[in-house]
Amino acid sequence: MPVRVFDALRDGIPIPLISRDARLVVWPGTGARVASMNRVVLEPEEANVPHQHSCSEDTIFILEGSGVVQDLTHGAEYGIRAGCAIHIPPGIVHTVRATERLVSVGGPCPPDLEFLRACGIRWEPKMDGDAG
Repeated sequence: MPVRVFDALRDGIPIPLISRDARLVVWPGTGARVASMNRVVLEPEEANVPHQHSCSEDTIFILEGSGVVQDLTHGAEYGIRAGCAIHIPPGIVHTVRATERLVSVGGPCPPDLEFLRACGIRWEPKMDGDAG
């Protein structure tokens, strides 16, 4: 498979469960096997639905803005800002809330196929054995 370049706004698939402006950009439907990448914009006081990834690590990099990430499993809250990287182990119920416009990239790896299906995202597996 050759190198591919994606435009998050043009090529990304909306994921309203994450935010009003969340796009799934790299995932098994694009041919990725073990990577996923979302672009997410949270407006002030917007938060994603509390969720967990049972078998995936979620890694998020904050490009701009600030907010909090809540570890609901352990009852902890952490301030985040541009330049921060967040790592969430599998099974941790979490949510991200913006205190000012927050832009991030990242996602669960390996891709959380159950989560994608729960979001209504469907795709046909590739013939070469890609996940699906």
